[in-house]
Amino acid sequence: MKLNSEARAIYKSIREEIKKRIQLKESLAYLDNFTPTNDKEEILKRQNYLKESLSKIQPGLKELLGRVKPIRFKKDYFHDRLLVVDETEFEKAKNLEICDVALEPEDGYDLILSTIGYGIDVGISISEIAPELYILPLWENKETLKALSNIKALLGEKSVANEILTKLKELTPTMKKKELLINLDEIIREEENNLNARIEERLKEFSLTLSGKELLEFLKRLKDGNYETIFSHFSQIEDDILREIRRSEEKLNKLLEIDVELFSRETLYPVEVPSDAIEVLRHELEREIKLELYLKSREILKKIRPLIPKLREELKKAYELEFLRAVKEFTQGFTFPTIAEGGIGFINGEHLFIKNPQPVSYIIGDVIELDGTNGERVIILTGANSGGKTSLLELIAQVTILTHMGLPVNAEKAWVEVLDELFFFRRKRSSYGAGTFETVLKSFAHSLIREGKKLILIDEFEAITEPGAAVKIIGELLKIGHEKSFYIVIVSHLGEDLKSMLPFARVDGIEAKGLDENLNLIVDRQPKFGILGKSTPELIVEKLYHTKRGQEKEIFRRILKAFKE
Repeated sequence: MKLNSEARAIYKSIREEIKKRIQLKESLAYLDNFTPTNDKEEILKRQNYLKESLSKIQPGLKELLGRVKPIRFKKDYFHDRLLVVDETEFEKAKNLEICDVALEPEDGYDLILSTIGYGIDVGISISEIAPELYILPLWENKETLKALSNIKALLGEKSVANEILTKLKELTPTMKKKELLINLDEIIREEENNLNARIEERLKEFSLTLSGKELLEFLKRLKDGNYETIFSHFSQIEDDILREIRRSEEKLNKLLEIDVELFSRETLYPVEVPSDAIEVLRHELEREIKLELYLKSREILKKIRPLIPKLREELKKAYELEFLRAVKEFTQGFTFPTIAEGGIGFINGEHLFIKNPQPVSYIIGDVIELDGTNGERVIILTGANSGGKTSLLELIAQVTILTHMGLPVNAEKAWVEVLDELFFFRRKRSSYGAGTFETVLKSFAHSLIREGKKLILIDEFEAITEPGAAVKIIGELLKIGHEKSFYIVIVSHLGEDLKSMLPFARVDGIEAKGLDENLNLIVDRQPKFGILGKSTPELIVEKLYHTKRGQEKEIFRRILKAFKE
């Protein structure tokens, strides 16, 4: 379906309303499947798809879908491993771009893998070479897996994400070690502080035991040269300190699952772990964790690899569900239109972008029967300024565009013929002149050239030229449109003149009923079919009379008196 610039602007506004409700950017692509089309079968196909799909959107899905993140299995370059292959596999292995490749083992790598003698086909062995490419993204996106599992449960379906989560639990001890490695300095320094605090308490106890009579006894033995007893006291303290050191080391070894001697024995108090010892430990832990992660990832991947394509489908389905949820939220209270022949009509349509709009029913052509209508395809819409004429044109365009997108429309009921083109000519609020008039006139003429089913909406053409010329120009344009069986709605204050020269056109009117207590116009925005609407300038004069003072008030009083006379 072809749209001119103003009609396309309405379509873009509709898209934006849906887009701002979509939480996942991956879901935005589904909106491109709903561009306006003039293919009747495609519209009906979209309607059937949405009727079935929107009914599945359950309360609670929004929060779950908002937790879904993309899971991307990236081929990151692994610098910690070397793949050793023979000459026949070398180029093939290099092209995988997974890790370094060589014909012979080399130093400087944490992991050296080999296909020689194992019969591994490099072309299909990424899971053997770097299984973490699959396992780590899954581990990092456990919340997404949980959300997918809950989404499926809400829909009454089984999820492979739950099975993957179960298998990933085998990786938990290794990942805990990785977390410990990140905080290795803090862990060791904390234990170092605790150890020194315990030694300090032991030394205080030692000093307390040498008080009173025992102190006199200690001095007597020192005077007599009895050093053996004295040294036994210090030896006992040394043994206690060494025991506390081993206790701390055993605690760290158990926590880190590695057997190392960390604390220096040269200075028993305060005890300190040399920085270079921590770095040696860190490097050793890193090697062990990488190897353990590789081996466990390989085993887990063997179990879950067949599930990954199904997981991708679940992710894709989640993105689709999020799009559908946003559509349902946007179209709450809307209805699917009937694809009909003979025009456009709707009951209680509500403007999308007006707060608390008055519902309006309208018809162009003969898709439905309403009092005062007789199947007219050309309509002149007249009535009060600020009465809602332009808004009605926008509402007609919105219903038409939503229908051709295959979406529900903003009306209680609607009947829409499939059209080839929609033209909307909005009144320009810029300065008028010969250039503007020429440009707009060419645009109108262009809309009438091609054949096909068209809806043309025009807002106050006469605003850019003289009233006398406008009647002649509009009259001929509407005659041409009528001859080609186009649907046309034009807003004009020249309804009375145009009605006399266009017997085939229907003139509808939106009228002001009076002024409210705040001196605002009271307007019934529902057009009266077949009745010329007056702009009621008398009410405008009355409003000015009540709001002005002094000499201005007297001027409007006299004008108001003239109206009444």
